[in-house]
Amino acid sequence: MSGALEQLLAEESELQFDQLSHEEALALGLKLLERVRRDRLPVVIDVTLAGLTVLQCALPGSRPDNLDWVRRKKNTVSRFWHSSYYMGRYYASKGTSLSDKPHIDPAEYADHGGSFPLLLRGTGCVGSITVSGLVQEEDHALVVGVLREWLTARAKETTS
Repeated sequence: MSGALEQLLAEESELQFDQLSHEEALALGLKLLERVRRDRLPVVIDVTLAGLTVLQCALPGSRPDNLDWVRRKKNTVSRFWHSSYYMGRYYASKGTSLSDKPHIDPAEYADHGGSFPLLLRGTGCVGSITVSGLVQEEDHALVVGVLREWLTARAKETTS
């Protein structure tokens, strides 16, 4: 496995929750919204927990197409329990793509970066946090950065 793939898997291992309520998922989404508003990013954001859209917002400059990308990236995370970016890099490392698989409808799934699983330790994937509107590496980095900040702040709160 390449170093890049190992790094993406390490992110998934690191960025997990011990618990995640609806209120916490909403607060996480609001943190992401605060970031994209501050940086004036032309994106659509989405936080989904247990099949429910907790928060979805289209920022100025985003397009209706971004909503479809969000849906397809979220479907990928929900099905494979890996980030959409990992899935894209995994298949690229094999010289193919997710859309080349006969059992995957490219109208329903996307292996481009920007959706990350909300992983509950000992349980697995309980939702996703997704961004669409930037280049895929930036979408992914934005989500990972906000998740890392959120989890670091929560860890400090519990040790204080």
